[in-house]
Amino acid sequence: MFWLSLLHNVLDVEAPETIIKFEDKVKIDHTSFIDGHIKLTHVLIEQKSIDKDLRKPVRQSDGSLLDPKKQVQKYLAGLPYSERPRWIVTCNFREFLIYDMERPNDEPESLLLKDLPKEYYRLRFLVDADNDNIRKETEISVKAGELVGLLYDELRKQYVAPDSERALKSLNMLCVRLVFCLYAEDSGLFGSKHLEFHDYISGFAIKDVRDAIIKLFKTLDTKPEDRDPYMDDMLAAFPYVNGGLFADEDIEIPRFNEKIVDMLLHKASENFNWSEISPTIFGAVFESTLNPETRRSGGMHYTSIENIHKVIDPLFLNELKDEFESIRALKDGSPRRKRLEEFRTKLSSLTFLDPACGSGNFLTETYLSLRRLENEALKLIHKDQIVMGLDGIIKVSIGQFYGIEINDFAVTVAKTALWIAESQMMKETESIVNMDMDFLPLRSYANIVEGNALRIDWESVVPKDKLNYIMGNPPFVGYSNQNKTQKEDILSVYITEEGKPFVNAGKVDYVAGWYFKAADLIANTNIKVCFVSTDSITQGEQVAAVWKPIYNRFKIDLLFAYRTFRWDSEANIKAQVHCVIIGFKSNCSHNKAKEKRFIYDAGDIIYEADNINAYLLAAPNIFVEARKQPICNVHNVIYGSKPADGGNLFFTKEELEKALKKEPYISKYVKRFLGAKEFLHNEHRYCLWLVNASPAEIRSSRIILDRVKNVRDFRSQSKKQVTRQSADYPAVFQEIRQSVNDYVLIPEHTSGSRKYIPMGFESKDVICGNANLMLPNADLYDFGVLASSVHMAWTKTVCGYLGTSYRYSATIVYNNFPWPEPTDEQKAKIEQTAKAILDARALYPDSSLADLYDDSVMPVELHHAHQQNDKAVMQAYGFDHNNMTESECVAELMRMYEKLAKQHDADKKTKKKQ
Repeated sequence: MFWLSLLHNVLDVEAPETIIKFEDKVKIDHTSFIDGHIKLTHVLIEQKSIDKDLRKPVRQSDGSLLDPKKQVQKYLAGLPYSERPRWIVTCNFREFLIYDMERPNDEPESLLLKDLPKEYYRLRFLVDADNDNIRKETEISVKAGELVGLLYDELRKQYVAPDSERALKSLNMLCVRLVFCLYAEDSGLFGSKHLEFHDYISGFAIKDVRDAIIKLFKTLDTKPEDRDPYMDDMLAAFPYVNGGLFADEDIEIPRFNEKIVDMLLHKASENFNWSEISPTIFGAVFESTLNPETRRSGGMHYTSIENIHKVIDPLFLNELKDEFESIRALKDGSPRRKRLEEFRTKLSSLTFLDPACGSGNFLTETYLSLRRLENEALKLIHKDQIVMGLDGIIKVSIGQFYGIEINDFAVTVAKTALWIAESQMMKETESIVNMDMDFLPLRSYANIVEGNALRIDWESVVPKDKLNYIMGNPPFVGYSNQNKTQKEDILSVYITEEGKPFVNAGKVDYVAGWYFKAADLIANTNIKVCFVSTDSITQGEQVAAVWKPIYNRFKIDLLFAYRTFRWDSEANIKAQVHCVIIGFKSNCSHNKAKEKRFIYDAGDIIYEADNINAYLLAAPNIFVEARKQPICNVHNVIYGSKPADGGNLFFTKEELEKALKKEPYISKYVKRFLGAKEFLHNEHRYCLWLVNASPAEIRSSRIILDRVKNVRDFRSQSKKQVTRQSADYPAVFQEIRQSVNDYVLIPEHTSGSRKYIPMGFESKDVICGNANLMLPNADLYDFGVLASSVHMAWTKTVCGYLGTSYRYSATIVYNNFPWPEPTDEQKAKIEQTAKAILDARALYPDSSLADLYDDSVMPVELHHAHQQNDKAVMQAYGFDHNNMTESECVAELMRMYEKLAKQHDADKKTKKKQ
């Protein structure tokens, strides 16, 4: 409680239980436990009681004397290198001792609990995943994007036809070139003289700046031996850049006015240091700043470095870091040096493809990560000595990174971001080998290809026998929001071996095309893939539609997965997209090496799995597909009755009171009506229920007769044929499905933030509308099972979602749900706990179900009643109520479903033959 309260109330962590784990078992023995472990920030915590001195050793169970810090260090042998702590914190509820393991011999920092109000900021390292350098780079990169946006706006005003395609493309390219010049003068690429670009521009009158810029661009694209020997010395001092960046002389460059020149010289040059930007962040910010759509939304889009690492770390980087740390741990000498050189060669042999690369942020961050590892290896090899003969000193190259991107400007930005990343890492290498290295001229870089990734052959970009990893963040477009071209893209990809689209190919999200193409490419190879996706492809009907063709045709194997989390991808406007991350490989015969499989939740490893299925569960590869009948011997769930009446058969509470004053005898035809809104929010609405009413009875009431005529008029004017046909019987609902006995009501849509979907056990005299599903002729046992956490766990896993709201369905959720087979005693217990839920609700007649099922205010009586019902239902399944997790519960239900579905389908075939 102390640590959860500290994280939540002091450090503003919304859900602290998702980032800290307590009593983590250590693999060195069966008796050691880590008191607290925050894997996100690499923190280990050793908690002592309030009377313990944190600096004094304590006798351990094995007889040794260890102080709390050394006690933690003893655990390290049981942790993989990627989880070794950066920080060790020992605490006795009065004092925190903080050890920085990058300076393991330093004295710890001390923080007293009584000083927390004024010194709480010293504990930010517990939750700040990004270090100060990354945070600073991000801030600078966003500021750089703002500067580019201002410059873009002013330059655009100078174009004769600013909305023409040529002007927009030229403006984008002009901004790229100006940014490169600003970066080059700050990073030393233009020579040792600082502000060289600034000083060149400032030497011209405003009216001459345009010509000066044109001359500069031409010079930067001309080799020294091909230049005019009589050109101005200041211009001649600029190096040859190459790389195609300044090659196109046909771009349209407008006049530069005083405001633009002032912005270039002062805001962008004198008062800003471009060498400190993060190419990973800036590339995306730069591209989105100059993208008309994102400019209109007012946001600069970028994917955080932390989120990129959720993809690349488990895909390959953790393994590489572990390998490097194991080499570092060797004694210094020629064997270690040899291993380090082999490691560098391995890094340089890896090839990466992002088939939806945008501004190249995944590629750039991967390049930076590999180069940092290479530089760490170089530090151990050369030990700050001056290196003679620098040819080939750097092995990792941007030539290892390939991309496909449909937007031509994003392609240019991606190339530029990689060049900037290469320049920054070369500077770091220079400080290691104590020698200057030549970055310019740039090498032409043609590995980022412009094209529609779902239409081109990925092997035309990089042959698969050369490829190691595919990764990225393909576009998020739901199947209902796809335009005609995108629909055609998917149908061209999601095809059988005979070349025909799969049955449900038109009902998959756009991102599914990337999964299918990747699975096709990696078949019978060792290539590994990881994509970020909207979580809808792991929910509801899409699971079978997206994944079954991939599994059946290509035999893939999921290696790791992040279950649903919020993917923030903008600087100014947070894009709250709910995503999953899925890593996979081909399950081919020569690729059977057993690898650990991990499922992540809220950024933390929750468990190791033998298998991960398409629902991202540690369960068999099962696809829950729509079926018309339940797999168990239970009542069918149906929709409620559909009025299609234009509102003419309905009364509000006030309308009904007025009507009954005029014609009190019509009360026998009025019943309470429950749509989803009325059911959840306790709103009163009434309907005329004229089933079995005679024509004479209807004609005897002016109110009823007028309303019936209005229904007929409404239906006869409908565009839908079935509604027009129902004008022939206007006195009743268009579709009547009311149960003749009491029933269970299930709202079709309800908030995904609730622990339980509120369900009702309703009287046959209350009319159920078609915004709800209805289990006719139900009893308390049925209600108890459906209201349980077991059924809720199944629902959350297999149902569809509308945004973040549950979308309950008969065909996917209910008909596939494996019911228990209780004893008479267990069934009676469930009936008892189900009634207790209804009784607990009845204690609060003024509260709606929306109120009662708000987790923050749910009454203790209702909470307790649900807990007891959950326990009774789990016992009926034979589940361990105290120790079974929700994921384990669903995995077991999946196994039950597989057996039941096979038996149900077999019985169906037998009946058909008979």
